[in-house]
Amino acid sequence: MKYLITGGVKSGKSRRALEVAASFPANRWFLATATPFDDEMAARIERHQAERDASFTTVEEPLRIDEAVKNHMVLDCVPMWLNNLFFAGRETDWEPILERLISRLPENIVIVTNETGMGVIPADPLSRRYGVALGIANARLAAAMDRVELMVAGIPLRVK
Repeated sequence: MKYLITGGVKSGKSRRALEVAASFPANRWFLATATPFDDEMAARIERHQAERDASFTTVEEPLRIDEAVKNHMVLDCVPMWLNNLFFAGRETDWEPILERLISRLPENIVIVTNETGMGVIPADPLSRRYGVALGIANARLAAAMDRVELMVAGIPLRVK
């Protein structure tokens, strides 16, 4: 099953992704897009690693998610991947990479993303472009998925 889990920060998305992926057969994969750019992020990555059991093999790929995707995988997360592209000066690369990812979606995958544009309009142009790109990416991913869930206060709500 192709699954998209979205929601706000700390709403339980990653935990839910692992729950869903527990039904995948052995040889599960975890595609991590985060990079430890400061101490806080390094600690966050360590917490996420501790949540995964030994049935997952971790692949760290901050940019080329389309090339790293595998069957029986959790991809965590789209906003961090997009952030990485923007800050690497590759803002225009997200659409072709996303389209290749969608064309290569395996039978079983859980993709984690965030809902960021639910009310506040950022003050600077870069943040506005990022929000627009993430909204479009989320819509394209949701259209390609079998199921979409919105996490609200740790509770999954089925959207699709």
